[in-house]
Amino acid sequence: MGSIDGLDLGTFGIYTFDFEVQPATRIRESVRELEELGWQTLWIPELLGRDAFTHAGYLLSSTERLRVVNGIAQIWSRGAQWAYGAGLLLADAYPDRHVLGLGYGGGQGPGTKPLAAMTAYLDEMDALQSPNPLPETPMRRIMAAYGPKMLELAARRTAGATTYHVNVAHTAQAREILGPDTFLGVEHAVLFESDPDKARAIAREHLHIYLNTPYNIAKFRRLGYTEEEIAGGSDRIVDDLVFWGDLDTVVEKLQGHVGAGADHVAVQVIGIRPGESAMPYWRMLGEALLP
Repeated sequence: MGSIDGLDLGTFGIYTFDFEVQPATRIRESVRELEELGWQTLWIPELLGRDAFTHAGYLLSSTERLRVVNGIAQIWSRGAQWAYGAGLLLADAYPDRHVLGLGYGGGQGPGTKPLAAMTAYLDEMDALQSPNPLPETPMRRIMAAYGPKMLELAARRTAGATTYHVNVAHTAQAREILGPDTFLGVEHAVLFESDPDKARAIAREHLHIYLNTPYNIAKFRRLGYTEEEIAGGSDRIVDDLVFWGDLDTVVEKLQGHVGAGADHVAVQVIGIRPGESAMPYWRMLGEALLP
């Protein structure tokens, strides 16, 4: 469980935007504590200006054992040659500790088709004759995938798929498409708030941008939500995409993804006030989720 081509990520990991807005010294202190707590894997996005590979390299250099997954490095941020070279260097410098997660990330320009763009990017990457030395351990590559065709592409061309803001039913569907042996990593947001009105208000605020961008709206339609549910942020979609409640409730719901076929679940804690740290929640989750 939780393995990509022999690299053990554990069943549960952490997904966070926090380190995109923190100074380097605070990041170093946090990731070292996460490692001491027993967390094996940290997932990072590429959204707020920090380059995916510089960010991953700093996290890896600050720790000794922690695995770092780009979730995701956007294909529009750099050419395939540079992503390939960066992935090779990180695999060489930090053997069996980095996973290159690639994704469409919203696209660039009208009329661009995600499947065609991802296919072309992988084609270019695989055709490279790079002077960069090959690492002794493999460069492991996965990609963000949601619809059937993109999941099939992930299974054919990479070591697996990663999903973001999906329900448990999607995890079961993705597993069926990927087959039993292809890695499936699932991000899921959690919120430690037991009052339904407060929890849903915070969750709706978190989900607002995703409920109002075309490629996410298309994803939610495929998941079976109506236009009204998406536009209004219905209780059903909110409760499916953000697991809220006390620790036992949250943990039970996260296990649902594992039961549906996820190899690994990356847990994103939301509802943290600006300037506060998610560390108390990561400690609490570690005690409940880690072996």
